[in-house]
Amino acid sequence: MKQFEVRQRKDTRSGFGDALYELGKESDKVVALCADLTGSLKMDAFKKEFPDRFFQTGIAEANMIGMAAGMATAGLIPFTGTFANFSTGRVYDQIRQSVAYSEKNVKICASHSGLTLGEDGATHQVLEDIAMMRAMPNMTVINTCDYTQTFLATKAIANFNGPVYLRFGRPAVPDFSPQNFEIGKGVLLNEGNDVCIIATGHLVWEALQAAEQLEQKGYSAEVINIHTIKPLDEDIILKSAAKCRCVVTAEEHELNGGLGEAVASLLGRKLPLPLEMIGVNDSFGESGKPMELLEKYGLGASNILEATLRAVERRTA
Repeated sequence: MKQFEVRQRKDTRSGFGDALYELGKESDKVVALCADLTGSLKMDAFKKEFPDRFFQTGIAEANMIGMAAGMATAGLIPFTGTFANFSTGRVYDQIRQSVAYSEKNVKICASHSGLTLGEDGATHQVLEDIAMMRAMPNMTVINTCDYTQTFLATKAIANFNGPVYLRFGRPAVPDFSPQNFEIGKGVLLNEGNDVCIIATGHLVWEALQAAEQLEQKGYSAEVINIHTIKPLDEDIILKSAAKCRCVVTAEEHELNGGLGEAVASLLGRKLPLPLEMIGVNDSFGESGKPMELLEKYGLGASNILEATLRAVERRTA
């Protein structure tokens, strides 16, 4: 089992904020818009350094998306920032009509996603956003796992022409991922032969913990970080699945419409084999501490471990 050094524990939203500030120094085409959550999105440094390129829209997310679309039409590179719930559900129509339909170069950057938003509760914990954005034509969907990956992804999407939904989170989590990032390319974190674990976002670290526990039971798990959910890296998934002959997916999102269903669709079309999915099962969240919520809703390392054992049993049945 490959060992990963935890460089620090840091929130992924800080990776976005730090990279946005760097992008502001690199190009005067980069502009930022925020819907009254500048501190929460870690956009303060950009706002302070580039006040003429920062636009506080207030609690008016639909207007923010419309403004960003207009700025993109004028050749700017707008980054919008608010909570994931407000970045998608509240402004779905504006994204569809003003951004995705005409392929505007707007970067929709969404913090506080999933259950790990924590104490703010179900009204703010969006678990359907990947499904909404994945279904949107022309939309690239990225869900990062740690500070470093979020920083690199933010830099990468600035050089990518087209609409992007970038999803990240609130809590401090282990920062461990490799110092490279390519849109649409999954990352093989650990090689194995018995089961392929495909994870995204905060659950990548949980998947690695599950793989360590599996090793103690005599199983070797392949672990893949799928940070780009659309377009999906089919090659890395099919190669690993063909070797291991069973797959487990793990995501901090509804089972409906997320990474698991994307992988299920791929395997159903090209390589049918046992698949187990870890995610929230048709439920809203609740208020609580982030890691405790992951455990309650069955998204922890122990749940991934149990799913891998079920998948292996199905493979050999």
